[in-house]
Amino acid sequence: MYEFVRGKLDFIGPEYVVIENNGIGYQILTPNPFSYTPEFGQEVRIYTYHYVREDIMALYGFQTREEKTLFTKLLNVTGIGPKGALAILASGEPEQVVQAIENEDEAFLVKFPGVGKKTARQMILDLKGKLPDIVPDFFPNLFSADKLQAESGPSGDLEEALLALKALGYSDKELKKITPEMKKEKLTTDQYIKKALQKLLKL
Repeated sequence: MYEFVRGKLDFIGPEYVVIENNGIGYQILTPNPFSYTPEFGQEVRIYTYHYVREDIMALYGFQTREEKTLFTKLLNVTGIGPKGALAILASGEPEQVVQAIENEDEAFLVKFPGVGKKTARQMILDLKGKLPDIVPDFFPNLFSADKLQAESGPSGDLEEALLALKALGYSDKELKKITPEMKKEKLTTDQYIKKALQKLLKL
């Protein structure tokens, strides 16, 4: 629902921060609220996840989209709720968590609060090989926006087009087949999408 909240950092507490925007204070639960201390009183941007259940409605916030993505994926693991996911993010960098999952390092994962051997194993079963958007370096053979940007040069039109095509449901494998040929042309994002759709229908 909310991609991010931007405003003045008005309060920092043990569990959450408050961002003031247009006279409204947004209470946002974050992995480590005090990491925002140097920015107190300044304008900040926090990427948010709107969590809604019958007995709770809350905003969870993160400094990067990668943290937010990992948080949402952790919520899909049986045995991990918002509190547990926040604890995992607060205790280690996203890169460390992803590496532990990819290496099936249960000993590392059980160090997080509320994560026992059963939950650690479930994290590995559910998430291994499914986290390329968080740490692309661990998935060198997969399509990623960062890799594409480096390859496509200063123009972001092709990058935006491919991201739009991913959102439509096209796989990384399919997009990799058409990318080299698409890079030879200089088009707008809309033109790239239309041309790519034509090529994808012929695969």
